[in-house]
Amino acid sequence: MNAATGEPTRSAPVRLGVIGAGWFVSRRHLPDVQNCDELALSAICRRDPEQRARVAEHFGVDPSHAYGEWREMLECEALDAVLIATPNALHFEHAKAALERGLHVLLEKPMTTRSDQAHELVELAASKGLKLGVALNPPFWAHCHRIHRALVEAQIGTLETVSLFWSGSADYLFGKGSRPENMPGLVEPTAYRADPVLNGGGYFADGGPHLVSEMIWTTGLRVRRVTALMDELPCDMRATLNVEFENGAVGSLIAIGDSRFPNRRVRHTFGCSNGTITVTGFDFDTCIHIAGQEQHHFKEADLMPIATPVGNFAAAIAGRAKLFSPGEHGAHVVEVVEAAYLSAETGRAVTLGE
Repeated sequence: MNAATGEPTRSAPVRLGVIGAGWFVSRRHLPDVQNCDELALSAICRRDPEQRARVAEHFGVDPSHAYGEWREMLECEALDAVLIATPNALHFEHAKAALERGLHVLLEKPMTTRSDQAHELVELAASKGLKLGVALNPPFWAHCHRIHRALVEAQIGTLETVSLFWSGSADYLFGKGSRPENMPGLVEPTAYRADPVLNGGGYFADGGPHLVSEMIWTTGLRVRRVTALMDELPCDMRATLNVEFENGAVGSLIAIGDSRFPNRRVRHTFGCSNGTITVTGFDFDTCIHIAGQEQHHFKEADLMPIATPVGNFAAAIAGRAKLFSPGEHGAHVVEVVEAAYLSAETGRAVTLGE
């Protein structure tokens, strides 16, 4: 409490640095940082000098706090937290260095490209009492929160099956097509997704984590066995998975990244012993039907908005909220994605933990 004014004392904003201040960050996370009073954008890092200057100018970062080398930024800046949105295979090195310096970390998905690295980051953050969040989409979608509540309520019964279908076109990002017209973003995306080493695989390594997250976050269940087929390794654009959950429920997942259909297609189904939940379209038109009750319809836009990854991260650092997508969740997503690639390569089912 401020003795002079009688008003609550506001703590200083969290000083945030960004490693990988590029295309996606400029579209999503940096506007959210600007709208969050609890965060102050203190420094950015991007290798390309022209695009680095453009991002710095647009988001009000002094050029002296815009770096081409991430180690220099960590060494020279007084930071409390970092947002990491570099190519997937670099996440581990960047996040580990930040955590070792005592900084809270928000990682773009996938958390890492290897499950052992993901678990190492979780253990490191826990040992230092730091927040480690992962920006997977489903934990920050209101309809997924509503589905999760329905699935854990007794009325709908026991989960028996999950089926997720997602179809879209990401050809350009993977070096397989021309740039779409009116592509959003302050700067151009880099071509790292076309490199299976930097990306950690093909389309499923990049877009698949969101679908895996939806499977396990909404249900609250862990996956114990995975079987997968992919069109081409290591640069897949089409993948299908079958999974077995810890409670014996089964699931299927289809992800197509090179569809010729002009729009995204979404069709998800959750089958329970006493009800069914369906999600259709990219407006997430959701229907919850419990046997003997009226169907409940809603879309994402009908629900109260959920905090963004940046907003939730800031609230968690302040102690006002739990992370919606903590490192433990991100690590299990990596386990499933890693198992999917191993299954597709070997042609056999993969049991997690073996």
